Amino acid sequence: MGTNGRPEQARRKGGSPVKKIISILAVIVFVCVFLPLRFPGTASDSLTGLRVHFLDVGQGDCAIIQCDGEAMVIDGGPKDASQYVYAYIRDTLKLTHLDYVVSTHPHGDHIGGLAAVLNAVPADLVLTPVTEWDSRDFRSMKACAARQGAALAVPAAGDVLQLGRAVVTVLHCWPEAIREGRANDASIVLRVDFGKTSFLFTGDAEDWSEYMMLDAGACLRADVLKVSHHGSGSACTGEFLQAVQPKCAVISVGEGNDYGHPHGSVLRRLASVNCTVLRTDELGTVVLESDGNSITARAGARAQ
Repeated sequence: MGTNGRPEQARRKGGSPVKKIISILAVIVFVCVFLPLRFPGTASDSLTGLRVHFLDVGQGDCAIIQCDGEAMVIDGGPKDASQYVYAYIRDTLKLTHLDYVVSTHPHGDHIGGLAAVLNAVPADLVLTPVTEWDSRDFRSMKACAARQGAALAVPAAGDVLQLGRAVVTVLHCWPEAIREGRANDASIVLRVDFGKTSFLFTGDAEDWSEYMMLDAGACLRADVLKVSHHGSGSACTGEFLQAVQPKCAVISVGEGNDYGHPHGSVLRRLASVNCTVLRTDELGTVVLESDGNSITARAGARAQ
């Protein structure tokens, strides 16, 4: 698979859980240097570029991308965040249609809320690395998609989607990883380009997937990185971060979670590339906006 044995080495380096590291100082530096932080209520309601919402769903992932009247949802968080995700789509964003729904991989902390997403508004296409998975969450998502006529499709690396003026490229999708017991590495990885700005969404892809993308020569450089697997020590290898060179990293993670996420080793690796970290457990829902040249941010909307 062209991995040169590196994933085995990376697995041995997985860090042990550490105490929660508060990154408020880093956020302040980030605000001053990269993103002028704007809090809810101060940002313009009009959307003339691209807007990405990283929802505060606790220990899980959910992101919503809007561009030119079109929208994509990437994962839906765990089931216990369904009400918040549903309300955010219907009441906060007032969406009436989704062009794409992406289930990066079938773990419950990513797909538990996707039935709520599909119940909130109709979608045209659901992207998933598998079309069958033995869990109630997956069956619920699939049933909701079927009721509204949304097709399920397994993408391949190199596939390109249009979201308004934004270009969404599939960098990785490895369905075979499911059969090998590596569901995280089946994750759909997406690169979103809007003008001169770029975002990288990694699902729960671990070191194995990172080295596959590196060996394949994938275009990884991005301004914003959605950190894989909630900051687990099994992802965000040094080689991967050197290729991405993010200015900002967003970690979707639950406050006081039992996994020790984000791991101290990952935070140190992010710091080594001069990357400032924004965490949903510290800031609530984080919203990033791009006009094609620069990115601004606002944060602080907590899940109810």
